[in-house]
Amino acid sequence: MPLRSMTGFAQVKGHVKELAFNLSIKSVNHRFLDIHFRLPANTDALEMNLRRVLKEKLARGHVDVTLSFDPSGSSVMALNKQLVIGYVQAFRAAAVEAGIAAEPDLNAVLRLPGALEASVAPAEEELTPVILPKLEEALDSLNKMREAEGRGMERELRERMAHLLSAASEVQKHRAVVLKNYAERLQTRMQEWLGSSVDQDRIVQEAAIVADRSDIQEEIVRLENHVEHFLGLLDNTGEVGKKLDFLLQELNREANTLLSKTSGLAGEAVRITEAGLAMKAEIEKAREQVQNIE
Repeated sequence: MPLRSMTGFAQVKGHVKELAFNLSIKSVNHRFLDIHFRLPANTDALEMNLRRVLKEKLARGHVDVTLSFDPSGSSVMALNKQLVIGYVQAFRAAAVEAGIAAEPDLNAVLRLPGALEASVAPAEEELTPVILPKLEEALDSLNKMREAEGRGMERELRERMAHLLSAASEVQKHRAVVLKNYAERLQTRMQEWLGSSVDQDRIVQEAAIVADRSDIQEEIVRLENHVEHFLGLLDNTGEVGKKLDFLLQELNREANTLLSKTSGLAGEAVRITEAGLAMKAEIEKAREQVQNIE
């Protein structure tokens, strides 16, 4: 399965007993699969069948499914009793609350959207065998749109990872010089603090230990490993959004550690700080894209 965005829209049309209908699916990003239906009344079994198909075809996203009928050409008018009675009861309750004597105007009530329907929806047993194939058709169209957007997102993510590796290479280039300068500065300060009575070898040893703790080699290696894993997931595609998001959190953690270890240092260390900030910018841009990947 190709990499897919969670954003898409599809609509199909059909007929049931010469009654036209529209079936639409709209999806946006969401942490889980969250499905909502707008269907005619008394279609519980149809909804269950639609939900089953959607769960088979989609992994994540907020999904709205709407089934509506086109009343044009129908001369039979049906009263939406629930809507009309609800409005009349609300009107009378408001009149009592306000302390006025008033009754709702039936002509105004019947002009409410949905109060009169030009045709009654077919029975559920007639709907299901027609709607389910149309749902499959709509899902194919929806996923084509999501896959097209996913290809663009994949290209951008690969560019972001290339920029990250370039920044890591820049850090590696300046690492040795920074580490040497750091050790020399520590050695000089320890000499000033402790005087000439302390063993010079001990000073060098202690300075080397402190400098080693400030080394950023481990962060660079882990960062490169995370990028390699990230690109591997893009190659595998499928449902990878959550895994990609987790890896970006790890990459951001390594970039933060790298910056904290080199904060306050001057000279070549400034180049490392600049590269670390560039890493964080690329990671944040990548996260904006990954939030919408299935």
